[in-house]
Amino acid sequence: MTKRFARNDWSDFRRAIFLSPARLSVIGFLLLIGLGTALLTLPAAADGPRLGVVDALFTATSASCVTGLIVVDTGTAFSLFGQLVILALIQIGGLGIMTLSTLFVMMAGRRPALVGRLAIQDAYTHSRDWTPGEILRDVALFAALVEGIGVLVLFFCFLPDYPPLQAFYTALFHSVSAFCNAGFSLFSDSLIGYRENWVVNLTVCGLIVCGGLGFLVLSELNRRPLLKRRVWSRLSLHSKLVLSTTAILLTSGTLLILFLEWDNTLASLSPPNRFLGALFQSTTLRTGGFNTLPIGEMANVTLFLFILFMFVGGGPGSCAGGVKITTMASLFLVGLSRFRHHYRPQVFFRTIHESSVTKAMSVVLTAMFIIAAGTGCLLITELGGVPHPESRGKFLELLFEMVSAFGTVGLSTGATGDLTVWGRLVITGAMFMGRLGPLMVALAVTRTTTPPRYYYASERIMIG
Repeated sequence: MTKRFARNDWSDFRRAIFLSPARLSVIGFLLLIGLGTALLTLPAAADGPRLGVVDALFTATSASCVTGLIVVDTGTAFSLFGQLVILALIQIGGLGIMTLSTLFVMMAGRRPALVGRLAIQDAYTHSRDWTPGEILRDVALFAALVEGIGVLVLFFCFLPDYPPLQAFYTALFHSVSAFCNAGFSLFSDSLIGYRENWVVNLTVCGLIVCGGLGFLVLSELNRRPLLKRRVWSRLSLHSKLVLSTTAILLTSGTLLILFLEWDNTLASLSPPNRFLGALFQSTTLRTGGFNTLPIGEMANVTLFLFILFMFVGGGPGSCAGGVKITTMASLFLVGLSRFRHHYRPQVFFRTIHESSVTKAMSVVLTAMFIIAAGTGCLLITELGGVPHPESRGKFLELLFEMVSAFGTVGLSTGATGDLTVWGRLVITGAMFMGRLGPLMVALAVTRTTTPPRYYYASERIMIG
């Protein structure tokens, strides 16, 4: 009888884990982070003093969650083994642990459950037309193709400065990091040393955009080449929103950075290179994490602008973080439709479904709560009871770090390395929540409940 109960309990446990994509994703990321932490604490991973557990945990989480925030310099503090561990964590985290977990299940000869297939399809496509195998194949092939092109171009850019083998490794590391929107760099100053190299800048920008659009959009563009007529009208509403919103954010971000930093961080560059610097920073600030301009020397209004863009992030089903551009586009369209006295938001001759709007509101409100709570914790751990006159400017820096961590961006004003142990743990939790998404984590830790059989009578309240 005891064995039967134990067998039933184990079956219930396996069913609760493997039939829940949310729990499978959370557990998969935790295992990945745990393995990365263990490997990074090995003496062979460090090029000097052995890395502490907290710093190894921070680095492993930042790499797995493709964030890019660092507490030690990647190029000098880690050996080749340690850098390869970070690179592997970036690649696995960028493609998504849920995809790899489903792949492992399929390789073992077991078909994923229906709820698992629907979750995979919902992450990478708006329809139910593709099988998980097709999605996995498209994701892997496209990632390999884009990263391979990036390696080839960057190799010839780095070849004049490094021996062939080192140039190839440097190109490989930065290509994977850029496509996965991680922001990790082997250079201590990120890409500031190449800020006037148009090929390097445009290549990294292209990798970041490809990794941040989402695999659905890229697959649709692949199936419907842009050279064909009327391709725009044949794209899904999701792809149209992602592409149009991305173009708007890239253009507006470039122009605003040019205007705000023309006589500041862009002052030492020629006019064409000023435009290149603004374009690169506009491309990378939403989730890429690289920088060719000194972030810590920027104006306060520019940093505030960066916070807004980092909060938005990239496209759903991509390597990017943030609340996603379709989320903010949906809420913007809701406000615009109400201003025009329309009940439902409409765009591109389509109406956005009510469930999508409700989910968008939930994601934004939850994200704002997490950022507010995390910033409050950082103010306690880093400043404590320090009077405001003695800590001017610290609030903006800590808020910037928190949004960068939650949006898995990786940009920093320089405050990350000075955080206390508790502050680093707070940022670690923010990166984990931001990569998986607050709703995914909430679904993973809550029990599945049946819908209520009745509702109470509704009553209006005054709003605004």
